[in-house]
Amino acid sequence: MKIIVPMAGMGKRMRPHTLTVPKPLIPIAGKPIVQRLVEDIAKVCGEQVDEVAFIIGRFGAEVEKSLVKIAESVGAKGTICYQDEPLGTAHAILCAKESLTGPLVVAFADTLFKADFTLDSSVPGTIWVQKVEDPKPFGVVKLNEQGQITEFVEKPETFVSDLAIIGIYYFQDGAYLRDELQYLLDNDIKDKGEYQLTNALENMKNKGTIFVPGQVTEWLDCGNKDATVFTNQRYLEYLKERGENLVAESAKITNSVIIEPVYIGEDAVITNSVVGPHVSVGNKSNVRDSRVSNSIVQTSASVLNATITNSMVGNFASVTSKAADLSLGDYNVLQV
Repeated sequence: MKIIVPMAGMGKRMRPHTLTVPKPLIPIAGKPIVQRLVEDIAKVCGEQVDEVAFIIGRFGAEVEKSLVKIAESVGAKGTICYQDEPLGTAHAILCAKESLTGPLVVAFADTLFKADFTLDSSVPGTIWVQKVEDPKPFGVVKLNEQGQITEFVEKPETFVSDLAIIGIYYFQDGAYLRDELQYLLDNDIKDKGEYQLTNALENMKNKGTIFVPGQVTEWLDCGNKDATVFTNQRYLEYLKERGENLVAESAKITNSVIIEPVYIGEDAVITNSVVGPHVSVGNKSNVRDSRVSNSIVQTSASVLNATITNSMVGNFASVTSKAADLSLGDYNVLQV
């Protein structure tokens, strides 16, 4: 089994946090989004993952090394593929064409999920979906009475279905997918100006491929700051339910109140503060004389004499502030 992870977007909706790192490397409960995604998919695959192919922009050697380590953490080989132009989802996946063989899962790296199933590899294809109130921003599917997918529609302007494609797909035959993606590019078949995976899926369906919907317990988006903070909240609850230890032994907590669920990383220092609920504090960060709730504080950051909620504080950033809802990028300093 292989996992294909397109993550080449620049994450403009997550700025300033994506000025120095790609969005999928932003931490959720202490681990990068993409690492959480790969680990969760590996758990539901039901078989060994032998390769994880990451499709990225030119983010540099350090980012690439960290991605290879993520693949190795689930016992797989890490492959780096490049998408130099944002030409759509089909184009992004095809950038990993050498890895598109055999059974595989395609998972876009700005989403997480909660699930309690094992992947059924006996079906030709599975498309994970979730009901949404407003389907216009998403690709959606229609089903027949047998529960099979009969139609794929990309970002419908009028109502077609409320079953949104969440960005995770299983294909029994990766080479077949590769050929259908290549057909779109060779014949310049675009939808809304881009090469869309949904067009390839529609072509495969018309040739007789049976796709079934997969259901997740919860779909967690990481598209912008507020969505990412909420996802951190839900993921902390999820990890607490699983009984995971979320406070590092090397963390130093003095004269402080910790309201679970909270993640506190290695060598973090919490002093004279109230932290939680739903807070992630990264490695070597310092929270002193502060009240922090429902927030993500990344690595080597400082929160001093501050009250923050619904916030993201970047790596090596420093906050001294009255009550605030913040989105502070790496290496920034805020004093109010």
